[in-house]
Amino acid sequence: MGFCRTIGFERLAWSLRRLYCPVEHSALVLEVGSGGNPYFRANVLLDAFEATRQRHWAPLVTDRPTVLGEVEHLPFSDKAFDFVIASHVLEHSSDPEAFLLELQRVARAGYIEVPDAIMERLNPYHDHRLEITARDNTLIIRKKPFWKVDSELVELYETQAQKIITGETIPHHPFAFHVRYYWKDRISFQVLNPEIDASWLEPVNTNKIPAQGLRARINAVVLSMVRSIFSQRVRNRNIRLSELLACPACRSTDLESGQESIRCNKCALSFPIRNGIPVMFSKAKDATVPHGK
Repeated sequence: MGFCRTIGFERLAWSLRRLYCPVEHSALVLEVGSGGNPYFRANVLLDAFEATRQRHWAPLVTDRPTVLGEVEHLPFSDKAFDFVIASHVLEHSSDPEAFLLELQRVARAGYIEVPDAIMERLNPYHDHRLEITARDNTLIIRKKPFWKVDSELVELYETQAQKIITGETIPHHPFAFHVRYYWKDRISFQVLNPEIDASWLEPVNTNKIPAQGLRARINAVVLSMVRSIFSQRVRNRNIRLSELLACPACRSTDLESGQESIRCNKCALSFPIRNGIPVMFSKAKDATVPHGK
């Protein structure tokens, strides 16, 4: 990847970045917000959605141990993983402090990738709640009071520069418009406006779920084949997920796993298992408490 950038092939280097994960072969790697295109090196996957606009409606890939849950309340025990990948997911969080503290709790090191704040201000996404940049190896985070912070600036950008920047500049210089942050032991970050509530409702999406064309289907098949080659398939099949889990509400590791649910013996919450995937959210809509509790 570095060589490609040196000789000017930034677009190729950007594509190859997903092959790079600075860990030993034996390291246990978690990816949060894995969606429909998880990193090859990830051994365990977590996502909050099975299919959503936030992931361009791509169906969730579950070709290795997978859990449904929230990063702000991770259903894993302390330091269960050697490395955690959070690629294009932090910007969706309304509580960046909880998000980053949870990454540090469950892993010893990790990688965070987000669009840089300059592009989020100029070309905002409906479901991005944060503007993030990096200075002196510190993540600088600004919570958005609404999806579009500066309407006049966005209008000027869309009228004068969007076609050139999104069609030419970003594709040829993708590294300049993204934050790529590696950390070990501790994530250095600063939330500039913690008083802002970023839990606003997303604008209603009236567009239909896009139909997948032939080219997209072919790309998906090729990607699946490449993923099977580069991922640790044999090892992933033998991972005992139950040994990594913890209650997302109370963090207890005293769990009882059955065929249809997982029960926390400390707080008595019960989490369903759907199609072999534990659904472990801390909220009552997903976790159930027996009557009388």
